[in-house]
Amino acid sequence: MARKALIIKSKKRPKYTTRQVNRCSICGRRHGFMRDFGICRICFRELSAKGMLPGIKKSSW
Repeated sequence: MARKALIIKSKKRPKYTTRQVNRCSICGRRHGFMRDFGICRICFRELSAKGMLPGIKKSSW
């Protein structure tokens, strides 16, 4: 989980647009961010396993 100060800092409008940081909307994680869903890979895996993301299911072959 990210520090509160870093989450608040990333929500502010940056001086330059290239400085914008994508963070998970649930836990605030910066790395492993999935733009399509707006969450990190860890939260994505947990939510998809619970069936909370429509159209996503665990693959097996």
